[in-house]
Amino acid sequence: MSFRNGLIGVAVAALAPAGLAQTEPADPVQLADMRLRPIEVWGDRKDRDPGAQSVLDTGLIANTAADRPAEILNQAPGVNIQMNSGQEHLIAIRSPVLSGGAGQGSFLILENGVPTRSPAFGNVNSLIEPHLEIADAIEIIRGPGSAKYGSNAVHGLINVILPDPESDQSLRASYGTLGRWRGDASVNLGDDTRFNLSLMDDEGWRDATGGEQQKMSLLTRQSFGEWDATAWLSASSLNQETASFIQGPRAYVDRDLAETNPNPEAFRDAWSARAGLRLEREIGPGKLILTPNLHSQGMVFSQHFLPYGGVEKNAHTGGGLMARYDLDPVGRLSWRFGADTDFASGYLKEVQPNPNPNPAFPQGVHYDYLVETQVFALWTEVDVQLTDNLRLLAGLRGETHDYSYDTRARAGINGRFNVPADRSDDFSFVTPKLGLVWDRDWYSLYANYARGARAPQVSDLYRLQNRQVAGEVKAETLDSLEAGVRGDALFGHLDFDIAAYWMDKENFFFRDSDGLNVVDGSTRHVGIEAAATLRIDDRLSLGGNLAWSDQEYTFDRPVVAALERITSGNTIDTAPEWLGDARIDWQVTNALALSLTMEYVGEYFTDPANTVTYPGHTIFGARAGWNITDTLEASLILRNLTDEAYADRADVAFGNERYFPGEPLNATFGVTKKF
Repeated sequence: MSFRNGLIGVAVAALAPAGLAQTEPADPVQLADMRLRPIEVWGDRKDRDPGAQSVLDTGLIANTAADRPAEILNQAPGVNIQMNSGQEHLIAIRSPVLSGGAGQGSFLILENGVPTRSPAFGNVNSLIEPHLEIADAIEIIRGPGSAKYGSNAVHGLINVILPDPESDQSLRASYGTLGRWRGDASVNLGDDTRFNLSLMDDEGWRDATGGEQQKMSLLTRQSFGEWDATAWLSASSLNQETASFIQGPRAYVDRDLAETNPNPEAFRDAWSARAGLRLEREIGPGKLILTPNLHSQGMVFSQHFLPYGGVEKNAHTGGGLMARYDLDPVGRLSWRFGADTDFASGYLKEVQPNPNPNPAFPQGVHYDYLVETQVFALWTEVDVQLTDNLRLLAGLRGETHDYSYDTRARAGINGRFNVPADRSDDFSFVTPKLGLVWDRDWYSLYANYARGARAPQVSDLYRLQNRQVAGEVKAETLDSLEAGVRGDALFGHLDFDIAAYWMDKENFFFRDSDGLNVVDGSTRHVGIEAAATLRIDDRLSLGGNLAWSDQEYTFDRPVVAALERITSGNTIDTAPEWLGDARIDWQVTNALALSLTMEYVGEYFTDPANTVTYPGHTIFGARAGWNITDTLEASLILRNLTDEAYADRADVAFGNERYFPGEPLNATFGVTKKF
């Protein structure tokens, strides 16, 4: 495999080897060339740029047939998405698993290169919204991306690429032994228009956990005079009965207890809609790209994870314009610059319907507010070929965030809850990056500095607690140094990608295990990630990745509550030292393909004081695909092959060890028609 395909080629090979059911084994170079196009268009990130990037390709997405976001995304290095109940989840990319405002604002989620939400209105469950199930590709940037993409790309970003009209068409139907029906369609409607639909009906393997999910997306490409236009529309809906944590030391080992639901009244109903238009044309010595966009979402759910069992309703509508101009290369220099805007309006209301014996949790309305936000940003990038082998990439972004807050609940302290009076806030920051790439015959070395930043979430600023003071929350920043090597060896049979990083974060805002907000934390993150694939021949390949990290608190917090203490040097909770993923793909015949997968999560602390641990787990899976005809495939997917009793999520909250148990051994039978 030629190294001209760079990291994307390496990632495709490492994450989606050639073990796919097909008439003839595909050539890896041709596959990488095909996959390069949509990423360059929608991600605007070159495969040779400094910094770590993974791409999950259309074949891997289709074969994984993920019912949950974690099942596909956790196959990338350094990614650890914990599944909760149903479609609920929490994200980690070169980070601990983050919840609350930190979980909402530390990871940027994009669809076709456009944020799915306005920066201040994040959602820890944001991956339920983009159309992952039928994506052409999923791009994951590990580490800060704020210099290019703006606020929230602190630890990384996930960019979902929708199929375009030139992609293969398909229909798929499946049924799982846990009572899960699913159907996916991706078809052309003519006139360069693609329609995609995904439907799921899930009985739920735990008590009272049924759910229904629908997603659709529509994309069309047209030309208007000198303008090339791509427009898309996507939407999602989720109606889910939710299971809460089971509690007690190693409670997940008890299979009968794992199937119970301590809060059968819990639920989550959510919807979202997005629209985008990408306009391109040559103007002067370069290309102008304009991307107006709109998005809207609403959600109502029970806060079963909190001791007072509140009900929250939130929604926001926003949009703006992303504009960029790429100058034609002049000699060894390429230069591009842009401007982004976003305007949004949203609300949140939290009500505790039932009384609680603890006076800190009074019955009634806790919060009820409206917030309007404005974001303005300017950015630029320059790419300089210093020598034939050495390239420099530098970027700089400046942005400002303005908030206008209006409370409809009475201002003041009410138990643990502090409702601020009407106010305005603003935040500004600058995020630079600077990288070098040294290309050799069969490998490339790179070094990269980048700063990530996020303006506070609306919930950070205005969902205060009685120990907080309005206006004390600051913009969070993360500085990252990274070095890596990527390339191919053994005459193109072995592809590899290795990266080491050091990151330091300031003004870390998070919620501790007592449910109290911390406004001024600091952390350090050090790690190494390695991904590789070995193509033994055209039919057999081995691939996988391994990530090690050491993630620590770098501040002291005295005992402000009876159960919580943080000491500098403590390991951050829910930050496993080791993560791993491996797969074997074997094209047995032209019609039969077999795969065996393994996912490893190492031991981690479940509380900031480092007194309780979860031992980790190793989960195996398998897939068989049989080509009945050239266009019709039957498949069998086995998850949790050894029927391991494990926890998708483990933590300590309000003094209790609690777990979301992982699914037992289950099988999914599917049929796919391509045309």
